[in-house]
Amino acid sequence: MDEEYDVVVLGTGLKECILSGLLSVDGLKVLHMDRNDYYGGESTSLNLIQLWKRFRGNDKPPAHLGSSRDYNVDMIPKFMMANGTLVRVLIHTDVTKYLYFKAVDGSFVYNKGKVHKVPATDMETLKSPLMGIFEKRRAHKFFIYVHDYNETDPKTHDGMDLTRVTTRELIAKYGLDDNTVDVIGHALALHRDDRYLDEPALDTIKRMKLYVESLARFQGGSPYIYPLYGLGELPQAFARLSAVYGGTYMLNKPECKVEFNEEGQVLGVTSEGETARCKKVVCDPSYLPNKVRKVGRVARAIAIMSHPIPNTNDSHSVQVILPQKQLGRKSDMYLFCCSYSHNVAPKGKFIAFVSTEAETDHPGTELKAGIDLLGPVDEIFFDIYDRYEPVNEPTLDNCFISTSYDATTHFESTVLDVLNMYTMITGKVLDLSVDLSAASAAEE
Repeated sequence: MDEEYDVVVLGTGLKECILSGLLSVDGLKVLHMDRNDYYGGESTSLNLIQLWKRFRGNDKPPAHLGSSRDYNVDMIPKFMMANGTLVRVLIHTDVTKYLYFKAVDGSFVYNKGKVHKVPATDMETLKSPLMGIFEKRRAHKFFIYVHDYNETDPKTHDGMDLTRVTTRELIAKYGLDDNTVDVIGHALALHRDDRYLDEPALDTIKRMKLYVESLARFQGGSPYIYPLYGLGELPQAFARLSAVYGGTYMLNKPECKVEFNEEGQVLGVTSEGETARCKKVVCDPSYLPNKVRKVGRVARAIAIMSHPIPNTNDSHSVQVILPQKQLGRKSDMYLFCCSYSHNVAPKGKFIAFVSTEAETDHPGTELKAGIDLLGPVDEIFFDIYDRYEPVNEPTLDNCFISTSYDATTHFESTVLDVLNMYTMITGKVLDLSVDLSAASAAEE
């Protein structure tokens, strides 16, 4: 370990693993360490015994839940948009050859107390029970505008400059009501709150187009895909990739103390009396606690069930978004469900998550609206964790710290953090024009 590296990466969470893979592919000499004896950090994947140990102490899981090793319960479960940025990053690094993806069955939204399929195309809006007949016509027109919109062809812009026109102004032009706007903004464009309404509309239009293009990709009921055996496969796939490019992975390294010179710049990382010298350090907030600040908390519930979430067409994998306004909250709530069809639980078992940005100290009460949609559960666990973001100046100390994972059950915000960090570390923008067909879905 007493060597010089370009970059030392601390923590094998998803963000750190993606960065270590990207930097290795770029030809940098990377050492990747974790103080834990398992991959994944906060975003690890647990079997049943590990899950019990984490939330129930010394209790043993009941036998009726089946074999422990048939469970792969992701602690930070997130679906991937089929044509989204993360899939492009995975293809760019060629890590897709270690992974099998499977399309996710359903994408739903909570509206006026009920769960509805998210209408994604002009034809689906005409069938959707979310809207009355006149609203359907208005929405139909808006969806056609979005479908035809091409940033480089002014003929499709209808005389509007979407880098200036706000989303609120664009929607007003089509006369859409608040309920429809809620569905479009939160379930299609995947905004986490309502700030987007007063921002330029181009971002929202691009997000809607990404949803629709991803939906068309696997012809499934949703635009999302998920790896077989869960996200726990991803850090390990990146570890393999890094090794191919000469990177070194070390688990179970105690301490991992970052060393600085008098000017406050990184010198290296010390563990067990040995120091790996390096020019830059990449890590999650837990490795440099004095360079981050707490920005919020995520409340979540993890449930094991013997049935799919009701009213989702028996979807064996599904995301349900509960927009903030529908719940009288400041931020959205998310439901995630996966099952034996993605090999994350034994046959007949389903794993459901309910998560949201915490606004109180009582996750059980706060998550009630989401938990009520699950139906009967075999077991349920509650948890609250703090969210941190870096406050250091990387140009001065050469420390690049990721932001904690948010409550969303899709990857779009996570991967933007990774790409921003990549640009800060290398001074380059990652080229993501790749052949999307390289990430194929697993055969049934």
